Amino acid sequence: MTGTDAAGDGGVANGRKLIRFATAVLHDDASELAAARMDIADTMGGAALTDTAAVAALFNAIDRVADSTGIPLEDVKAAATVDFRAAIGINDFAAASEKGGAS
Repeated sequence: MTGTDAAGDGGVANGRKLIRFATAVLHDDASELAAARMDIADTMGGAALTDTAAVAALFNAIDRVADSTGIPLEDVKAAATVDFRAAIGINDFAAASEKGGAS
């Protein structure tokens, strides 16, 4: 997560716990993800953990749906992510070449 104050709470109750969970979801540390889950469940309850995990999953799904339908990347987002996409090699993906690249 970039552009956020990860040390802060995002202005929401239990924000630090939610940021910790979101960060753990994006990384590859199973023990940190388990700890973040337990932290949310212990503090906010099982229903909140379920909701938190569902929101994270939906963000993943939304991108996949957009990609699979061929929705093009908006010009402003393409311009803002040129360096990032080049750094991770995303323009080399088959879908990018089918659309004439996203550069």
